[in-house]
Amino acid sequence: MDRDHDRLFVYGALLDAKLRARLLGRELRSEPARLPGYERGRKRYFFVTPRPGVSVPGEILSELLPDDFAILDRYEAVPRLYTRERAQVQNATGERVNCWIYLPTGWEKR
Repeated sequence: MDRDHDRLFVYGALLDAKLRARLLGRELRSEPARLPGYERGRKRYFFVTPRPGVSVPGEILSELLPDDFAILDRYEAVPRLYTRERAQVQNATGERVNCWIYLPTGWEKR
């Protein structure tokens, strides 16, 4: 798989390495990162919304396989609660990295 398409930025429940291992059956490589131009909120679930001048801390998960994304999409209730879209995040050294991210589908505004 293209290196650019095997990464996922996580900012909520999927920050928990034990939860990820339970879902996927293995440990994943991760590194600290930030999502610029967004803020994190929480209702029943975590979500991010655009907001200039701030950023959301999280992690980049690497080396995900298509089956992993299928499992995580089910966990994140795609397309009911979230969509999986592309975003640019900054890793710990400030480099911009293209990743997948789960974005809310509108439930967070209600």
